[in-house]
Amino acid sequence: QVQLVESGGGLVQAGGSTRLSCAASGNIFSINAVGWYRQTPGKQRELVAGISEGGITNYADSVKGRFTISRDNAKNTVYLQMNSLKPEDTAVYYCNAGISTRSSWPAHYDYWGRGTQVTVSS
Repeated sequence: QVQLVESGGGLVQAGGSTRLSCAASGNIFSINAVGWYRQTPGKQRELVAGISEGGITNYADSVKGRFTISRDNAKNTVYLQMNSLKPEDTAVYYCNAGISTRSSWPAHYDYWGRGTQVTVSS
């Protein structure tokens, strides 16, 4: 069974940094695109950053120049380095990935983690 587990959230002061990790486990054969999303109460979940299987990245305008997404394919892990944090970055951050197992290849299915809270204090 495939699982995505986020870690690294917590309380950070404005201007500070933190790094989130998204680790995939299970009978994984391939992971294609991975995205970090965030959500605050009463708002829709929004894409913060994405990375393709080949390492091409894209970012929301609100985080460009401050956040960096990267992946370690050998560890089935994706990271989100968050610098110059602002109070408006406070949210639950979710990881999403398209994953295939040996039995489902070449089909990739969508998986979500349970999220990790990031709170930026002013």
